[in-house]
Amino acid sequence: MAAFLAWGTPTIWVARDFPETDELARQPYIYLRCRVEWSDLKIFLAIARTGTLGAAARQLGQTHPTMSRRLRALEQAVGQTLFQRTHEGYVLTDEGTTVLAHAERIEEEALACERQLSGQGQHLDGMLRVSSSDWFGVHMLTPVFAEFVKKHPRVTIELVTDARRFSLARREADLAFRSRPFEEPELIQHKLMHMDYALYAAAGLPPPRAGDGAGCSLVTMDAALGAFPDVDWLQRMLPGAHIGFRSNNRDVQARMCAAGSGLAVLPCPLGDRTPGLKRVELGEQPPGRDVWVGYHRDLRRLARLRALLEVTTFRLGK
Repeated sequence: MAAFLAWGTPTIWVARDFPETDELARQPYIYLRCRVEWSDLKIFLAIARTGTLGAAARQLGQTHPTMSRRLRALEQAVGQTLFQRTHEGYVLTDEGTTVLAHAERIEEEALACERQLSGQGQHLDGMLRVSSSDWFGVHMLTPVFAEFVKKHPRVTIELVTDARRFSLARREADLAFRSRPFEEPELIQHKLMHMDYALYAAAGLPPPRAGDGAGCSLVTMDAALGAFPDVDWLQRMLPGAHIGFRSNNRDVQARMCAAGSGLAVLPCPLGDRTPGLKRVELGEQPPGRDVWVGYHRDLRRLARLRALLEVTTFRLGK
């Protein structure tokens, strides 16, 4: 099966049952047999990426029967089986892998067009989807965004606080705040601020001794999320301490620490504002973290994005 992208349209043309000859390569449109619409390809991509109809349906806001019916129609249109149905889920066939490569190129073009059109809008209205960690969204961004929406009531901000990293290239978010630089080359980014961290304990608890920690309990990050500088620091400074509680949510850590469940390394804006907590000095500060903000370069002229960045950098940047 040979697939060709019809330039300038969100359509994939498929030539079936013909050899890949030089003549065909020079004149691919001689053998056009069927046309697949972009809406069908979005369903195909969702199934290919999630591996199940149910997960793909939730991602696109469709029902399970609708997804199944559209997939059957797509396979009939191209005359090929695109997925193997297994107990573990849907697995791409060789033909499906071929279609996937072309579908992703079409998706990239469609999203680039959408971003460029969005970037031309100069009125301060419309939606901005922002991604950040939970505590940073609650304690740092929410006050800034409250100020912004009062000034610009026609702009809707959707703040998503999630450990998952949303793709700026696929418009899963318009603006993202992260604790490390972005790797995607098509993004514009800058360091917003440096965040200091400190060791905290519930008021009234005796301070631990650096290099020991015997008899102390620790509240730390969930190990499943990978290595964190503050976790390594805690284990080095208090090697004899016991890890009593783990969570991927900094607010939860702060609450547990204030309840006397253990010592915790927290961002200073969170720890200093949590009632019942005090800083603990061990002679060495925990490592801090930089905060980076990024967005897709196609949105650099979007007025509402620039305005939100301006007020956020003014309030938080340092």
